[in-house]
This record gives sequence, C-alpha cells and structure tokens, in this order.
Amino acid sequence: MGVLSDIREDLKFFGGFKLTFEHLTRPRVTRQYPEEKMPKQPRQHGRHVLNRYEDGMEKCIGCELCAGVCPADCIYVRGLDNPPDHPVSPGERYGYIYEINFLRCIHCDMCVEACPTEAITESKLFEFSFTNRADAIYTKNELLVGDDGKPKKLPWEDWREGTDLHTSGWMRATAPNGSAAYEGEVQWSGELGYGVRAPEGGQSGRRDDAATGTLALREVLEGHLLDEDIPLEHRGMRGRLWRAQLSAERNRRKMERARERFDDLRAARTEAKAKARTEAKAKGGRGGRGA
Repeated sequence: MGVLSDIREDLKFFGGFKLTFEHLTRPRVTRQYPEEKMPKQPRQHGRHVLNRYEDGMEKCIGCELCAGVCPADCIYVRGLDNPPDHPVSPGERYGYIYEINFLRCIHCDMCVEACPTEAITESKLFEFSFTNRADAIYTKNELLVGDDGKPKKLPWEDWREGTDLHTSGWMRATAPNGSAAYEGEVQWSGELGYGVRAPEGGQSGRRDDAATGTLALREVLEGHLLDEDIPLEHRGMRGRLWRAQLSAERNRRKMERARERFDDLRAARTEAKAKARTEAKAKGGRGGRGA
C-alpha cells in the first residue's frame, strides 16, 4: 500500500489536466481580433458624438448642462447667441466651444441623460488610442457629425462597418417617468443621415431587435454557458458539426477579405507601373523633340 500511495501521490499532477480535457469539447470563445470582433450591444457606451437635426442644424443649444453634470469634469462648453442671419441651432444659443477630455471621461453617460435636445450621445466605438495628450481632447470640429450625419473618423480610431448605426441607443432605452405605457414609443427628433431611430422594446412585445441591434446573450456568449443552458442542437456531435460549419464560414470570409486586399494591392501596383511607363514615355518624347 505504501508503494501505491507514493505512485498515486507522484501522479496527482495529472488531475490538473482534467479541466483542460473538459474544455477541449466545449465551444471556443476565442476570436481572431482585430479581424473578428464581438458584437456590440446597442446600449454600449463609447466615443461621444454631437448630433444634428435632419435639416443640418446643430442640436446643441449651449446650455452647458452636460458640463455641469459631468462627475469627471471632462467637458468644457461655452454657448454663444445665434447669429440672426444664419443661426446654427434652432434655439437662441448654440455650442460655440465644445471639448471633451477623454483622458478623464469615464463613459458614465450622465451628459447624455442630462442633455435636453439629445445633442450629445455616445457611439459604440471604444477602440481609440492616442500618441499624445492633445489628441485626447476632442474639439467640436471632431465631435460634430459630418454632412452625411456620420461621426468623424479620426486616424487613431478603429471604425468598422455598422459601428455608427446604433448611436444613442441608451437614450432610446428608457421611458418617460418609468411609465410602461410609453415603452418602445418614439420620443425624440430625427437625426441627420438616419432619420428617426428605432426605439428599444425593452420588456414589452413592441420590439424590433433587427432595427436596434439587440442581441441575446445566449447567442453571443453561448461558449460561456453551462452545458445545461446550451441548446440541445448545439451539444454533442451535432454541436461539433454546427461549430465546424461556423468555423468554415469564418475562414471563408477571412479568405475573401484577404483575396480582396490582394486584388486591391495588385491593382494598385499595376496602376503605379502604368503611370510610371506613361511618365517615362512622356519624358522620352520631350527629350526627342528637344534633340
């Protein structure tokens, strides 16, 4: 018994592989970032934007409520009277100076909640970094949406397709005074380039998840669920086949993107060579006439 006990004690470290072997048959939760990203919920807090009405006028009226309510003291606003001949906003005043210091911002969204005109909202972009402190202070020119209604895309920001679609989702999630009768009802004006954004249904039956971008956590984070919470069709051999199909589809899309990048690169090189040959011929022609 002494020898067997010693052997069992020496091989006890194999018990540490038990968890590893259990996870070998579970769905993988790793994603190939940054090529592949996790879906973002519509209420996710990201980089701020200053919105405009559908006629192009700015929503900010320079009331400075956002700066007053900010717990991090990262917003600086100064209002100015609207010029009578060419007003900037529908109100008497507009935001002449608007700055946000993102080194201080904690993305609490209190500025969004305090704004009476829904001028300041948050996008879903959170992947942006700076090489100097000055770039972290966003001015009105950088925060204000363009003539197409889309946020300005700065060089140090990683914008992807669809990142701007569900801006201000947090503002569309709550009902006035908490009354369930107003849940899912539109209570806001349209935005330049997007019109009237769809409301979130919340717990009511009036909801359009496709329009608001709401994703069920069971779909997004299925790999983190317990076995009993995973749908039957995603368990066992059927689940392995399903995950294999998903992996094959991801690899196919990745190959397509790589092929598109390669084609673009080859086209750019062909264009550069043709341009170089044209310039060489033009130089040769001028040299021949000069002789």
